[in-house]
Amino acid sequence: MSDRIREKLSILADAAKYDVSCSSSGGNRKNTDKGLGDSSNGICHTYTEDGRCVSLLKILLTNHCIYDCAFCVSRRSNDVQRAAFTVEEAVDLTMGFYRRNYIEGLFLSSGIFKDADFTMERLVRIVKKLRLEHKFNGYIHLKTIPGASPELLTEAGLYADRMSINLEMPTEAGLKLLAPEKSHEEVKKPLGFIQNSIVQYKDESKIIKRAPKFVPAGQSTQMVIGATPESDMEIMYSANQYYKDFDLKRVYYSGYIPISYDTRMPVIGSQPPLLRENRLYQTDWLMRFYGFDVKEILNLSNPNLDVDIDPKLSWALRNIEHFPVDVNTADYKMLLRIPGVGVGSAKKIWQARKFGRLRSDQLRKMGIAWNRAKHFIRCADSVMMLNDPNPFQIKNDILSQGDSKYTKVAQNQLALF
Repeated sequence: MSDRIREKLSILADAAKYDVSCSSSGGNRKNTDKGLGDSSNGICHTYTEDGRCVSLLKILLTNHCIYDCAFCVSRRSNDVQRAAFTVEEAVDLTMGFYRRNYIEGLFLSSGIFKDADFTMERLVRIVKKLRLEHKFNGYIHLKTIPGASPELLTEAGLYADRMSINLEMPTEAGLKLLAPEKSHEEVKKPLGFIQNSIVQYKDESKIIKRAPKFVPAGQSTQMVIGATPESDMEIMYSANQYYKDFDLKRVYYSGYIPISYDTRMPVIGSQPPLLRENRLYQTDWLMRFYGFDVKEILNLSNPNLDVDIDPKLSWALRNIEHFPVDVNTADYKMLLRIPGVGVGSAKKIWQARKFGRLRSDQLRKMGIAWNRAKHFIRCADSVMMLNDPNPFQIKNDILSQGDSKYTKVAQNQLALF
């Protein structure tokens, strides 16, 4: 690798770290014609469920940008070192890293230089060259450039496994404050176009045996959290609407990292709001996998998430009249709402009770967080409660036993900074 390419890589990989929406799931591109690579399920910039670490080459095509978004390190007014890869350099870099077994896929984004189509056309050329000339079948996550033509989006979708476009701020008002040149409508148009195309290609595959795949791992988006004054309720209501309208696979919540002083943005020291970010992800999980409606968790009476306890426990304490839940008779939906009981544990309970009434020792073996769950359940050997459960006492008891594990994780993350 030449010194010039090494310098470009240093600049453009560093600039790409601010984009967190690079996880993936659902990619199933198979190796054909003795090509290179094979996209497996769950490729992401993290650890898989079985503990295997997988990695993507995460770069920008360029950090030149025609926009001046106050929160972005690549904004045109920021005094940073600029660089840009050529199409050939980006392709060679990807193949070189793959052959050395450094990566399993590519995450490719870019600042916008000249205009949207000029930038998008080069991104498409890179992924097309990888797929067709180098027979690369690894995972590719490609950023959609707002304002790019439908023709380029269609071509990109035929070669990328996942595409994403950043919402930037949770609300239009927040976006206009920090990025007045942008709008959410510019994001909704490509999201809608790609979603419609995904449906169209899926319908064609039912009729045409060898119909091409189109963005098989779906779409995602990202919001910057903490740069503008939206409440948690506004953030999650916006995310919920985008999930419904565009069938997104993921919404990512990126804690605002102060890059330079600007009177429009808050002064929060040198660290992003990781604890808040963590709570938003937990709420997102409850919406997607636990059957919660966002209005149950966040509403005008509770516009912000608790800092010291996770949102599921917070909901349970506010709705204590639903507890304790008899694990031997409750339906599956209610089992999922018990603090300390995850999706896997709920399934085990649902199956195991077919063979007899469950006791506390059996529940512990199923992996539930007993220090939390014991306050909200009734099982075969439970002692009859004479008094109504007291939410305040329950919360204090859980916190005193150090069982608020999510708070600990977030606090450890903050300590790293």
